[in-house]
Amino acid sequence: MSVAEGRAGGRSLGRVLVVDDDEVIRQLIAVNLQLEGFEVATAVDGQDCLDKVAEVAPDVITLDVMMPRLDGWVTAVRLRENPATRNIGVVMITARAQDHDVRRGHEIGVDAYITKPFDPNDLIRTVRELAASSGPSPESRPSPESGEST
Repeated sequence: MSVAEGRAGGRSLGRVLVVDDDEVIRQLIAVNLQLEGFEVATAVDGQDCLDKVAEVAPDVITLDVMMPRLDGWVTAVRLRENPATRNIGVVMITARAQDHDVRRGHEIGVDAYITKPFDPNDLIRTVRELAASSGPSPESRPSPESGEST
């Protein structure tokens, strides 16, 4: 997408869909990732994420757990069940730090689990690693979602 290249000065590291119902947290995550060279789209809850995922075709999704309409647990399960989205990197970013919550995230198949408050550098490193492992580059790798809405 030329929009991604334009926003990141021609060096987009990939696309990230940031999902959080708290606008301050959502913008904090988005700005940190944009400054690193990612193209970022946002969603306000799990349902919004599922509605936008085909259009955005992200390499990575950051996902809060506690959200209205559709929480992060159900959203992550639906992403993993769908063949078009099952290989997208998913990072849970949540205040739920109990061992059983972390275990549940791994059982669902999330790729990383970061607890709030978080260090933005840890988030950037995690997203960078997941985006890099998703393929050679967002522009050159085939994306099953991209054909649906471009």
